[in-house]
Amino acid sequence: MSSSLYDHLLLIGTLSLLSLYFVIKTFKERLFPNPHLPPGSLGWPLIGESLEFLRSGHSPQPERFTRDRMEKYNPQVFKTSLLGESMAVFCGPAGNKFLFSNENKLVNLWWPRSVKKLLESSLVNVVGDEAKKMKRMIMTSLDQDALKRYVGRMDLATQHHIRKHWEGKEEVKVYPTVNLYTFELSCHLFASIDDPIQVSKLAHQFHIFLKGVIHFPINIPGTRFYSASKAANEIKKELRLIARQRRDALDKKIALPGQDLLSHLLLSTDAGGRFLSESEIVDNLLLLLFASHDTTTSVITCVIKYLAELPEVFEMVLREQLDIAKSKEAGELLKWEDIQKMRYSWNVVYEVLRLMPPIRGAFREAIVDFTYAGYTIPKGWKLCWTPASTTKDPGFFPNAEDFVASRYEGAGPAPYSFVPFGGGPRICMGNEYARPQILVFLHNIVKRFKWDLLIPDEKIPYDPMPAPSQGLPVRLQPHQSSA
Repeated sequence: MSSSLYDHLLLIGTLSLLSLYFVIKTFKERLFPNPHLPPGSLGWPLIGESLEFLRSGHSPQPERFTRDRMEKYNPQVFKTSLLGESMAVFCGPAGNKFLFSNENKLVNLWWPRSVKKLLESSLVNVVGDEAKKMKRMIMTSLDQDALKRYVGRMDLATQHHIRKHWEGKEEVKVYPTVNLYTFELSCHLFASIDDPIQVSKLAHQFHIFLKGVIHFPINIPGTRFYSASKAANEIKKELRLIARQRRDALDKKIALPGQDLLSHLLLSTDAGGRFLSESEIVDNLLLLLFASHDTTTSVITCVIKYLAELPEVFEMVLREQLDIAKSKEAGELLKWEDIQKMRYSWNVVYEVLRLMPPIRGAFREAIVDFTYAGYTIPKGWKLCWTPASTTKDPGFFPNAEDFVASRYEGAGPAPYSFVPFGGGPRICMGNEYARPQILVFLHNIVKRFKWDLLIPDEKIPYDPMPAPSQGLPVRLQPHQSSA
């Protein structure tokens, strides 16, 4: 039997078994429903409401998937079926607060099976006290003290990127260019990977990895997951080699302990004196590259879009950034204190996060049966919080469709109504890192250029994060004199 025929038959057999499993699972829930479950629909057998969810991501109002069900079923919680899982969607500030405050009590962080398989030794597969220990070991290198040291390096790397990819160009496609920037910067700061050939090789594999990391985990040739698995292995092979070389350099006192995240991971121990294993170091490095990449790319791209559409907002951002630039000596790099002065610019980023969140939600899993809003949430059910339940609600954000950066001044939005990075013990790992990264880029780009959108009505579908369908091409207009 030829290998291609064997692979084809294996694929058919696996898909048949998976289909049978999901059909039995779905029909069991339909034939023997729990009368106390939240109201809602589990959709079609096997696929649930996944197609409706994906379609809504390509519509002008992706939040309607959530808002329509809140109106039809219940504004606090409703059931659906996504990614082959029965799921309860928690809505509003109360739902966000409940999930964030009950981590390790009633719920645990949940990732799709594909992510768990590809990042087997990382934080995504650890819960409870072990998760706290591992996160503490990882995040020490991304805390405020570490970020203070990173700001100057971010500024230098950003200036180099802009000179190479923006200056001297009449037109630039923003999304792919920023995509390269965020990956190069993460490689530099996390593992001091600066060789262009090495970065290019990793970027190619990383792109394949991203296409299949959140997909049905069918590891058969021809599937996205199979390609992602092969790419992940190639990336891990390269990172493992880099880690071994760094360990040798640290032993020989050639490398510095505080050089970057990789050195920190190699030298850190938990309270019991345990070092991270090589697999844990490599998988967590890949996890952080994953967490710091697409979301930040999406946010920066959307900020560029809104600044082109709102010239008065652009002028206020430019004024703030020029004031900071004028306070610096010639050639002096940005410092942490400069980031703190970028208050209006960060409010602009916040408003972009509200209007076009980089993620449509995140997941938890019920670890015990519990009751919420009068409904039973069974152990094992997957739970979802989503920005869509609050960020366009005029009850929390008056004139919700308008861009109003001043919303975040003073007391700001109501508690738990605006949670762009999640909350609780499992708040987004990269939230503190994202702020200086975005603001350093914004500082360097607005003080050099204005820009016009070449496709003003370009669609920006979620796939799974906001990504302009044609890359957001812009025409650059250099300022007469750059600060």
